[in-house]
Amino acid sequence: MAPGERQSKRNGRLVVLDGAATRPAGQVWLVGAGPGDPELLTLKALKALQGADVVVHDGLVSDEILDLAPAAAQKISVAKRKSRHSYAQDEINRMLVAFALQGLKVVRLKGGDPFIFGRGGEELEACREAGVECLVVPGVTAALAAGAGAGAPLTHRGLAQAVTFVTGHAAKGEEPDLDWESLAKPNQTVVIYMGVSTAAGIARRLTQAGRNPATPALIVENASRADERRIVTSLSGLADAAADLKGPALLIVGESMALAMAGEAGAGEPGQMTQIEARAVELGGK
Repeated sequence: MAPGERQSKRNGRLVVLDGAATRPAGQVWLVGAGPGDPELLTLKALKALQGADVVVHDGLVSDEILDLAPAAAQKISVAKRKSRHSYAQDEINRMLVAFALQGLKVVRLKGGDPFIFGRGGEELEACREAGVECLVVPGVTAALAAGAGAGAPLTHRGLAQAVTFVTGHAAKGEEPDLDWESLAKPNQTVVIYMGVSTAAGIARRLTQAGRNPATPALIVENASRADERRIVTSLSGLADAAADLKGPALLIVGESMALAMAGEAGAGEPGQMTQIEARAVELGGK
């Protein structure tokens, strides 16, 4: 191996880092790829991606978005799906820093927004500690796309005066450590990321804390993508509705979810009022 050349080996894969010692330090860009629809990328995100030498991306980033990177750019997947992690977070941090120190422009492409349950803060800290310039480009987080696609506002006069984003992720066999009493208050929307596997416990704890079991709820799988699917249910039916989901999904609980349209993306019959929409009218009139 040539002097100054370094390599990172993991699970049989080899990533060779050019050892040109005379290059000035590069940059790391933490870029939000949005929920999947390439048209939801910001212009700044697109410009950063098109100028990348290396793209280190999540498994949730769509192929359509990855195709926007230069053909010559090296693309490295660091997908994290439930308990299957191809790289530990500290390995990702070291990878970003190492590439940047080789003078490369590194785009860390993250589904949604880098700072909404994306561990972007940890990567930013690692770059700062190493003296590497790190820039952040926000993205459309999945909750916004899910609510918009379903026609269900996350805040709505008379139905939802607040919205709270929480994670349903927890260690195996455990429940997320959340302020259930606060989340159980009426007239607010609670968006649960990574909560499919813990949906039963979430529904139970919210109900025990005082949230009405009849509170409308919405589950959105693959928000903003061509295969988006929406399930309109209630808090009491949340666990059963989430039982057969395969793709990434959000659980949304709150009175304004009574306005949600069920079905596939783009489906629905305008002007047809469902029972749950009728409930929204009733709630709004009180």
